[in-house]
Amino acid sequence: MTTSIVLENVTKTFTLRYHRTIKQVSVAKMRGEETSSTFRAIDDVSFEVQQGESIGLMGLNGSGKSTLLKMISGVMRPDSGTVLTRGRIAGLIATGAGFHPQLTGRENLFLNAAILGMGERETLRKFDEIVEFAELGHRLDTQVGHYSSGQSARLGFAIAIHVDSDIFLADEALAVGDKPFKRKCLAKMAEIRDSGRTIFYVSHAAGQVRRMCNRVIVLENGRLGFDGPVDEGIRYLHYDGDDEEELVDADTGDDI
Repeated sequence: MTTSIVLENVTKTFTLRYHRTIKQVSVAKMRGEETSSTFRAIDDVSFEVQQGESIGLMGLNGSGKSTLLKMISGVMRPDSGTVLTRGRIAGLIATGAGFHPQLTGRENLFLNAAILGMGERETLRKFDEIVEFAELGHRLDTQVGHYSSGQSARLGFAIAIHVDSDIFLADEALAVGDKPFKRKCLAKMAEIRDSGRTIFYVSHAAGQVRRMCNRVIVLENGRLGFDGPVDEGIRYLHYDGDDEEELVDADTGDDI
């Protein structure tokens, strides 16, 4: 089996600054107060992912999930350690990331597709599919700055999901939007998973992770807390009784 992602002793440190202006910093220093501090968002994390695995990346808010995905995607670099990936990476790291608020949805579609590595010919070929998936209708030619967070997520996810990739990253991609759209996104991600691509899916929804993933990685304060089977990972987080985010068909009562 081909290795898709390798992390070796990866660490990422950020600096928190308590004051915005030079005057505030000077006054704080005169008073003997701290002006900044550092913290490790990711602390000595190591693991390997094989091609075709579907990873549920879980953990409490602030545990380092988004930072980890940004390093895997190449948006950030680790301060120490190594991140290696094989193949083309696509996905939705943050709602509306890469969108220009003064450009229309149509213009941002071409811009964001280019950022994700799609050529103009490929974008034109997939344009109608992307637009249909996003369900924006006449708002496609409205400035993205006037979109709701749900509409931005629709467009961003629709573009990312149509990129031909080897690794697909989704950071809380389904946290916004209505249930029919979430259902459609999950179905599309299941197609990606079944095609043999590697998936990293960040979610607090235990039911979605159970249906989508075959392995769970849990981060705790930036460190690797758990890496193993899905049900064990969910129990490790005490999410096993949490059905808040389950999607259920109102007519049939079946899971979505």
